[in-house]
Amino acid sequence: MTLTTESHIRRSTRKSLRTALFNAWAVWRQRRRLQQLDDAALKDIGINRSEARAEARRPFWDAPETWRT
Repeated sequence: MTLTTESHIRRSTRKSLRTALFNAWAVWRQRRRLQQLDDAALKDIGINRSEARAEARRPFWDAPETWRT
């Protein structure tokens, strides 16, 4: 039998909210940095300036599943 207390649920919710906020901030930060890369760095990662701009314009909640923890 598993006992789940209200404090455990609250702590879990806080942790998941904190994780979601951290992930959203990380996506936003990475997209801003992508926008600041020079053409040589963009070429190294295989994208061009217009693709970098398009990615940077995406909202933070529109992140690939592989970026989420």
